[in-house]
Amino acid sequence: MLCFLTLSGNICADLGMFFRGLLRRRCCTGPLLILGIAVGLCYHTLTMDRTGPEFKSNQQVQRDKSVMFDPNLLLGNPERLVSLLEASQADGFIQQSGRNCMGKAIILTGQISPTDTEVQLYQRVLQQQGYRVDQARYAETSSLLRQNRRDGRDWSALVCLKGSEKSCLRKINFAHPQYHQRVNIIPAFSGAFLDMGGVCRFLTDSKLAGVILPILPSACSPSTSPREGNQYTVTDERTRPIQGGHLDDRNLNATVNLYVLVTSATPLTAFVHHTVLVKTHPDKNSYTTELQVFFRERLGPDLSHKAIVHMKHVIGNILTAALITTKESSSSPRCQLCFQLLTFSLHYNASLHPVVVKLRTDLHFDDMRDPYFDGQITKEYMLEDVLKLLFPACNSEAAGLRSSIGTQKENLIKYGGCDWPNARCLPLDELHLLEYFNQHLKTPGPFQLLYPVSLSDDLHHDLIQRSPSVQDHGWRSAVLQELGLYYTRRNQTGRYSTQTAVREKNWHTKLAWRCVDPHLRQLYTDPPMVLMPAFNPLVKEYRAEVPFEVITIRIRPEPVNPHCHIHLDEHRGPRMANYPVGLGNSRINILVTDESEAEPVVMTIYTLHIYRESRPSLPMFDEYVMCSFVQDCGLVVRPDQPCGLEAVPGASGETQASPRPCLSGDEPGHWVVPCLSCSDNRTCDWREVAWQPDSCFHPLLDQPQLQTCMMDRKVLFIGDSTNRGMMYYLMERVNTTLEDWDKAHDTIIYHNLNQGRTIAGYSYYPQFWLPKAQRPTFKRALQQLIERSRPLENSDQTVLVVGGVQWLNQIHLKTIQEVLEREGLQNILVVVKSLGMGFHLPVDGIRSLSLSDVQELYHLNKDILESAKHLGYEVIDTFSITMGRYKEFLQGRCACHFHEVYKLPLPTAASQGKLKILRHGTRAKEDTGPQQQEDPSSQLDVFYHVKGPVNKVYSEILLSRICVNRTIRQQ
Repeated sequence: MLCFLTLSGNICADLGMFFRGLLRRRCCTGPLLILGIAVGLCYHTLTMDRTGPEFKSNQQVQRDKSVMFDPNLLLGNPERLVSLLEASQADGFIQQSGRNCMGKAIILTGQISPTDTEVQLYQRVLQQQGYRVDQARYAETSSLLRQNRRDGRDWSALVCLKGSEKSCLRKINFAHPQYHQRVNIIPAFSGAFLDMGGVCRFLTDSKLAGVILPILPSACSPSTSPREGNQYTVTDERTRPIQGGHLDDRNLNATVNLYVLVTSATPLTAFVHHTVLVKTHPDKNSYTTELQVFFRERLGPDLSHKAIVHMKHVIGNILTAALITTKESSSSPRCQLCFQLLTFSLHYNASLHPVVVKLRTDLHFDDMRDPYFDGQITKEYMLEDVLKLLFPACNSEAAGLRSSIGTQKENLIKYGGCDWPNARCLPLDELHLLEYFNQHLKTPGPFQLLYPVSLSDDLHHDLIQRSPSVQDHGWRSAVLQELGLYYTRRNQTGRYSTQTAVREKNWHTKLAWRCVDPHLRQLYTDPPMVLMPAFNPLVKEYRAEVPFEVITIRIRPEPVNPHCHIHLDEHRGPRMANYPVGLGNSRINILVTDESEAEPVVMTIYTLHIYRESRPSLPMFDEYVMCSFVQDCGLVVRPDQPCGLEAVPGASGETQASPRPCLSGDEPGHWVVPCLSCSDNRTCDWREVAWQPDSCFHPLLDQPQLQTCMMDRKVLFIGDSTNRGMMYYLMERVNTTLEDWDKAHDTIIYHNLNQGRTIAGYSYYPQFWLPKAQRPTFKRALQQLIERSRPLENSDQTVLVVGGVQWLNQIHLKTIQEVLEREGLQNILVVVKSLGMGFHLPVDGIRSLSLSDVQELYHLNKDILESAKHLGYEVIDTFSITMGRYKEFLQGRCACHFHEVYKLPLPTAASQGKLKILRHGTRAKEDTGPQQQEDPSSQLDVFYHVKGPVNKVYSEILLSRICVNRTIRQQ
C-alpha cells in the first residue's frame, strides 16, 4: 500500500522523494534499491530548495520509515496532486496500459446478434484501442470466463449487452473482478433502479424515509413514457417558475434526455455527455442538440449556467440516494472500476429545477423522427466516445514497459505497507481509481464532470449524513472533488480538449471541407442484414440474403468523415433510401463522393448484392388439396373478396379442366396451388401454382403451332418495360432461343424471327426521364412506330400490343382508333394489356400508392378493359393476374417487373437464324457471323432467357389471343 500520513513535519516534495523514502525501508530488495538510487540521484540533481515550506527533514523518520504524502497539503495544492498522479502513471506505479495493453476484452452478446452493428462497434473500437476481443452469448458459455484463473489476468474488459446482464452480475458476485478489470454494469445500480410495482426500488428503502427527491416514483417503470411526466406527484418549492431573466416563446418547457456515465460507485464519480435529446411538445419528434446550446438558447448565458448546476445537483443527489440503499455503501465494492450508462429524462416546466420523470439503464432515444437509424447511429457515436474515454489506446512503449515495470510495481506494493499510528492507507485499487479519474478529467472528450461537484444544498447534506460510508470515503471524495475543480478552472475557456474541439468544429463547418477519408464507418439496414463478409471499411463488396417476406430494405450508409457525401446508385442519388427487393439478385451501389469542388468526385464505391429467397415451398406429396387465392392478405385490393388461401370446393388432387376455351383475355380467374393444408401457405408446392379462369381455359400452343401462327406477321409493341418483357417472351417462344436482348428505351425492330418470316418491333412509352415539354406524345410515338415498321398490312397479319403498368387510360384507346383509321390500319389486330401491380411499396425517389390508390386502380382497370372491348380490341387483364402475387416482383424500383432477362451459359437449342436489328429508323444490320466481330468476347454465340412465372402466364394468354383470333377469322 501507499501511505498518506498526517505528519505535518514530513511532507513529500514530489514523487522523487516518495521513491527516496521507500528506498530507506529496511525491507527493500536489491533491484528496488538500484532503481531507488537512480531516482534519488535524479531528485537531488533537480531539487532547488529542500528546506522550503513543503519539505522538512526528520532524521528519525528517514532512519526508520520514509517521507510520506500529506493529503491536507495536496488538497491545497492540486497542481502537485496532478503531477504526482501523472508521474505515477508514467513510471508505471499505476500503469493502466501495463495491464490492459494487448489485453483481452470479452463481449457477451446475449439477445443481440453477433452481426449487429452495436456488437461490431464494440469489437472495432476495442481492437483499435489495442485489445484482443472474444465473443460469447453468456458468461457461462465463455471459455475464457469459465477458466477463472487465480491470477485474474485472463481478461481486462467485460461488455455485457442486452440479455446477458444477469449472467454478468453472477460473474461479478461470485468472482470479484481484479483492480484492473472493467465491466459495463455497476451491481448497485442494477438493483436500485428496478421497478417495484410502479415505484423505483431505492425509493422504498427506509434509509430514505423523510427525504423528498425530485423524481417521480414511477420513473423506473418500463411502461412509463417520459412524456407522461407532465403531472407531478413531487411538490417542492424548488420547482417554482423562473424568477427574473428573459424568457421568450422558446421558454424552458421541455423533456430532456441526459446521458450519464458513472465511472465508479464507491466513491461516486460520474460524467454527462454533451449530447442531449429534447422533446418540446407531445406531438413533435425529439431532436438532438448540445446541452449548453439548449440552455443558452432558451435562458441566456447567466441562467443557463445555473440550470446546468441545478441539473447536476438533481442527478447527483439521486445517484447518491440510490447508493445509500445498497450494500455497496457499507462494504468494499465488488467491482471498483465497473461503469454504468444511464438515461435520465428530466422535465422542465418553466423552472430551473427539473423533475426526473424517467430513469433507465443503458442509452435510450425516444420519439426521434427516425428512431431506428438516427437513434442507433447517435447511440453508437456516444458508445464510441465512452469506450475511448474508458479504454485509452495503448502504444508500443507501454506494452514494452509491461514486463520491466510491472514486477517492480508489485514489489513496491508488497513491501510498501504503512504501519504508522496516524497513517491513512490508500489501497492500490483506489490509487488506480484516482489515476483513471485524473485521466478522464484531463481528456474528457465530449463529456463534462457531473459528480463529484460542490453540492451545498440541504438535500445533499442530508443524504451524505445518512451514508454509512461517509467517514471512510469523505477524504477520498474531497480529493476527487479537488481534481474536478482544478480541471474545471483550467478549462474555463473551453469544455473539450483541443483535439475534440476540432472534431466538433469539423462536424459543423461548411461543405467546402474535403473528404479526406472516403470510407464508410458502418452500413445500417432495416431490417438488419447479415453481411458477408462482416462489415469492414476497407472491404468494398458485400453480399446478403433476405427471406421471401422481406420486400423492402431501408439503407443508410454512414461515412467516417462527415465531409464525405453518400449517394446511392448514382451521383445524385439519395443518402438514405427505401429499396424494393425483388426475387433473386439485386445490386445497390454506394458512392462516397467529395463535393468540396464545383464538380463532385466519386472517391470510393461500395457494392451490396442482395439475394431474396423464393417463396417457401414443399414438394407435392401423393395426398394434397387444391387451394386457390385471388389476393394476398398483405394487400387487400378487393375488400369484397376473401384474401389468402381457400380450399377449392369439391377439389381433391387434380382439378377438373374447364371444357371450353376462353373467349376473352379478361375472363375472371384465380390462382390454384397444391398444398398439404390451405391454412398454411408454407405447405404448398409453389412450383406448381397456375392461373385458372373460372369457367374456361386459355389454349397453350406448342412451338410448331406458334411458329405457324406467327408466319408472315408483324407484331408491334408500344409501352413500358412490362410490355417489352412480353415481347422478349414471344421472341424466345417463337425462335426457341433469345439471341439479342436490350433494355431498349427507344424504337427497335427485330428481323428474321421464325426463320425470317416474323418481325417484332418495339417503341418505349412514356419517356418519363425527359422534361415534360420534350416528351413525345402517345400519338407521336405510335405514328413513329408505324412509320418505321412499314410496309404493314391492314389485317390481322399486323398485331399491335399496347399497354404498361399504370399509364394507360381511355384517352389512349381513342388515340389508337384515330391513328389507325388515318393510317388505313383499322383492321389490324389490337391487343390491350391492361394495368398491373406496381408502385405499391414506400420507395424513395418514385411515387408510392396508398392502399386506397391501389383499390381505385382496380376499378380504373375494369373501365379500360370494357372500353377496349367496346372498340373491338383484344384485352389481357394483367391487373387481376399480378394482384395476388404482388410480392413476387423481380428487379426494379417500381416493384412492377414480373420478368427478368438473363444470359444463359450455354445455348439451349440450335439457333433459328441470326437477327437483323434496326434502331431509330436506320438500315437493318445483318449479323454476318462471329468471324467479323471486333470484340473477342463476342466470338461465341450468346443466348438469353426470359424468366418470371407471372410474366409467363399473361404472355401465354397474349399468344393464345393472337393465334386463336386468327384461327377464328380464317374459319
